[in-house]
Amino acid sequence: MKNTIEAILFDVGNTLRIVVKDAEFMAAAKKELADLLGTGMTPDQFFDHLEERYKVLRKQAKEKLIEASEKEMWTRWMLPDYPYEKIAPLSGKLTRLWRDCDGRRIPRPDVTPVVLELHKRGYKLGIIANTITESEIPDWLEADKLTEYFNPVILSSKVGIRKPNPEIYLEAARQIGSEPQNCVYIGDNPVRDVEGAQAAGYGMMILIHEPDTLKKEPPNGVFKADHTIYELSGLLDIFLPRS
Repeated sequence: MKNTIEAILFDVGNTLRIVVKDAEFMAAAKKELADLLGTGMTPDQFFDHLEERYKVLRKQAKEKLIEASEKEMWTRWMLPDYPYEKIAPLSGKLTRLWRDCDGRRIPRPDVTPVVLELHKRGYKLGIIANTITESEIPDWLEADKLTEYFNPVILSSKVGIRKPNPEIYLEAARQIGSEPQNCVYIGDNPVRDVEGAQAAGYGMMILIHEPDTLKKEPPNGVFKADHTIYELSGLLDIFLPRS
């Protein structure tokens, strides 16, 4: 099967990048978030207030397999009691700060060399990511000089649907110009990522072993990846140069 693979599509969170807990960085994000909105709460109080609303939004997203845009997220779900005309223009900034409250996102150390080598070996590369942000991933790719290697970049916040809905995988296959059976998906979630890729008819699904993900969402025994790798560089043992 691996000889038929033309396109390799990646998840981002906990696949290409991981979250590093940095207390000072996280505290600064919470403070900036509270200061930006002029709330009378402490940063931690305001974060906890928003967290309760965020849980409601995430529950709906996971049940219906839909994703709100940044603007909808903040004006309808997170801060509906604030004036729309104030919050809408700030939605992108608010999302970035909200994400920073979780920690600092950094790429795995072997991302760039693996991407460059897979490109050199003749594979088309793309991204399919469930994410609430619309700009963070493109900005990271630009900063690390990887933008030219990933096309398409399919973000749930932009297309409005999320994994494991097979349509997001099928849209990526259409945009990358390969039949689903000639695509492989690389992700860290042993249920959602595997289920969606297989439902879309992808030729292969490869799971990257990520302990933080497995603690939250352990395998259920129903969906099984074709391979499990422990570092991205493991892909180079699977995907040899295309002839």
